[in-house]
Amino acid sequence: MHMTKEEQLRCIEETGIVAVIRTQDGSELVSICQALVEGGVLAVEITMTSPGALGAICQAAKTLGGKALIGAGSVLDPETAREALLAGAHFVVSPVLNRDVVALCRRYGKIVIPGAFTPTEILTAWEAGADVVKVFPATKLGPSFFKDVKGPLPQVKLTPTGGVDLNNLGDFLKAGAAFVGVGSALVSRNLVAARDWAGLTALAAEYVQEVKKARAV
Repeated sequence: MHMTKEEQLRCIEETGIVAVIRTQDGSELVSICQALVEGGVLAVEITMTSPGALGAICQAAKTLGGKALIGAGSVLDPETAREALLAGAHFVVSPVLNRDVVALCRRYGKIVIPGAFTPTEILTAWEAGADVVKVFPATKLGPSFFKDVKGPLPQVKLTPTGGVDLNNLGDFLKAGAAFVGVGSALVSRNLVAARDWAGLTALAAEYVQEVKKARAV
């Protein structure tokens, strides 16, 4: 997508979802991305723990570059971040805060979403230059944590990853999350194993609908 970084971030926030893809079969990655995008999920994060992740980012960026934002996930160091950006990634996500990763992404004008868990870590990540701070794992904390943190830190954009599904997605958004990261609840292993891309597209559309519903209230 030929957008400024600010426009890309707005696009992710408006869609409300980043699909997190982890797979052991690299050949499926582009098909998964395509199915999700057709369902209206415009931001997909390919984790670097997946085999052939860089190749998939490159292929997905070429195939879907005009329609979707392709991200690299599970990025732990600046070397990996740079490789991902050169492969065509629009944004970089990490489960932890590595200041060098944040600095590198800022240097190249790319969105960076580091992970944090406590209020101190969240503010540290924000001050280091994060565009959004990923609360990970969010499973144990739940939506009320977001509401509590946004009280004293209203300026910080937060996104939950870990345990987000159709049942609690709306609660996280209402509690102040900028958008949510959804893994296996959306990128269903069963659908992927069956190569049921139409099923995956339909599920993605359900998630998009759920975001609209939560924000309409």
